[in-house]
Amino acid sequence: MEISEIRIKLMNDPNERLQAFCSLTFDGSFVIRDLKIIQGSKGSFVAMPSRKLMDHCPRCSAKNHLRAQFCNECGVRLNQERALKTDDGRAKLYADIAHPINSDCRETIQEQVLIAYVSELERSKLPGYVSLYDDYGEDHIAQLGEDEIVGTELSRSHRLDTAQFRQSMPHLNVTDHAPSQFAMANRTGNEEEEKFGAGLI
Repeated sequence: MEISEIRIKLMNDPNERLQAFCSLTFDGSFVIRDLKIIQGSKGSFVAMPSRKLMDHCPRCSAKNHLRAQFCNECGVRLNQERALKTDDGRAKLYADIAHPINSDCRETIQEQVLIAYVSELERSKLPGYVSLYDDYGEDHIAQLGEDEIVGTELSRSHRLDTAQFRQSMPHLNVTDHAPSQFAMANRTGNEEEEKFGAGLI
């Protein structure tokens, strides 16, 4: 089985250890996605796609990830030392979804992925660069529903009205998040009328 294609998605923050995601295609017919290229203490390495390990709540049996302090279902406090430990004493919080079963395969994958990563870094410097890594729309911004669009327009209208009011009355300290001096000074009606019917259900 040969690696027929490698696609790289570079990360934008050079200060983060996660340098890129990548996908591998084998023999033009099988794809593994979301491998990670990580900056380690001895250089970059390839981490296999993984999932968070879960356990069951002793009270309600709901699943929770091993770092959860409380059950997501019933709220009971969970033991923070319940994760299994690796040989070096670290908590085992993730399990590989796909991984090589011998060192030769792992070294082959890592070598080819890192070569592709360096090549992608060089390609990213060219004008009009576009990553070939497919996120299946995960990078797109969702569209608003009709109700949310109306609410957004009303909110925008309120912000514009407030901004215009600030310009016309600069001596007042008006914010969007607190009652303005103008609003407090121009309240109509008395307190007793506002409390009318407050105790009725």
